[in-house]
Amino acid sequence: MSAPDVTVVGGGIIGCSIAWRLAQQGFSVSIYEANRIGSEASWAGAGMLAPGGEVDRDSPWALRSIESLRVYPAFLDELHEESGLAADYRPCGAIELAYSEGEFSTDQARATSQARLGIHSERLSANEVLNRVPGLNARGLEGGFFYPRDAIVDPREVVAALRLACERRGVRIEEGRRVDSLSELNGGAVVVAAGAWASALSPALPEAFPVKGYLAGYALPRGAVGPILRRGHTYILQRSNGFTIAGSTTERAGFDRTVDPSIVQSIHRRAHQLLPSLLIASPEESWIGFRPGAAGDEPQVGRFGESRIWLAYGHYRNGILLAPITASLIAAAIIASSGTR
Repeated sequence: MSAPDVTVVGGGIIGCSIAWRLAQQGFSVSIYEANRIGSEASWAGAGMLAPGGEVDRDSPWALRSIESLRVYPAFLDELHEESGLAADYRPCGAIELAYSEGEFSTDQARATSQARLGIHSERLSANEVLNRVPGLNARGLEGGFFYPRDAIVDPREVVAALRLACERRGVRIEEGRRVDSLSELNGGAVVVAAGAWASALSPALPEAFPVKGYLAGYALPRGAVGPILRRGHTYILQRSNGFTIAGSTTERAGFDRTVDPSIVQSIHRRAHQLLPSLLIASPEESWIGFRPGAAGDEPQVGRFGESRIWLAYGHYRNGILLAPITASLIAAAIIASSGTR
């Protein structure tokens, strides 16, 4: 069998999006996934598309986050058209909650800084917040800031649609195909989209590392939670089917997959403090994921020197959000380096 034009190492939302975009342009593409397609960070992610909760300073990736959010509906529409599968997407907005004057002052300074980057928010009084979120804990509430453009998507459904779209475009998908070294791969371009495992493929690559995070899931009535709710490191969001997710934690613990019940209960307590009338019982589900960190705290996206290697990893908490823009950047660069097809 002849080598493909492009081999993508890693079958999460980033790798599959890149493979799909390249296949649309006539490239022969193979995806090598050590486990199952979308089974790691893409499976674990809550699916927030929320520059309002992530971007706090000017940087190239801050602007790309905003642009990726802008194009997300068109990305999903095109994916739906090609795959026949629709992913759950809720442009519900988000509220940053403040339960003290200090929190409100910090949130206000952040919102002012974000406005300079084009991230719009609206200041809300305590009563205005409670009108939008009836079940919210009112005790000590100072107010909040509403981010109308923040949204939610189900990453598992996005990956399922990407897989089908890739297959229909002729992408060869090999699950259970572990790549231990880039030297194993012959032929054309190679895209490293292996998330937290990426730098294990070569000692020359910028470091990648796992950042363990816990999430908890609740079965609630549909529509019980409107916008994303955020306070510090705690967030709550609800999918269209009612499944509600609370998170999260940040832990540098290597690739430890242990689920510690005490940490799950800590998330539950924090979430319960925000929505005491809804999150009464312990969560029905809990799980962990390995967010892909990278050296320099910025995504590693682009050509690796003058080699045939292209990097697409290190998106940390924003791989779901940044998938459309990362795929466009890598695909355009590979196309340009290959000449007109």
